[in-house]
Amino acid sequence: PVTDGSRELHSLCAQLEFLLQFDLKEKRSFFGQRKDYWDFLCQGLARCRQEHEGIHFVTSLDKLKTPVGRGRAFLRYCLVHQQLAESLQLCLLDPESLCEWYYARSPFLNPKRRAEILGSLYELDCVTFHLTL
Repeated sequence: PVTDGSRELHSLCAQLEFLLQFDLKEKRSFFGQRKDYWDFLCQGLARCRQEHEGIHFVTSLDKLKTPVGRGRAFLRYCLVHQQLAESLQLCLLDPESLCEWYYARSPFLNPKRRAEILGSLYELDCVTFHLTL
């Protein structure tokens, strides 16, 4: 199993975060706080389901104050529960939403790249992650 001390875990999470932030449009909340991929994931999953367990879990953690911290916790939650590929795929279903959140260079707007990324993430479902949440 992959644990918190794994060098590969840190590399994987950094690459996932890079992909989710690459060519992300700058958006601000009503109070001026910069939105991040966490906000994109929340919006995408809210459209597809009533409530995602990972979103509920992360929002219940009082120690997490920033969108980036919440996004990282969500990625870890999804890895542990083998839900990362499915959760991201649900967020990528709506082309209008993708264009609202990402500029044209984002790999998520390219059908071939999007399929490659999701295919790789589905392969991670075979890996056991024992991470501290």
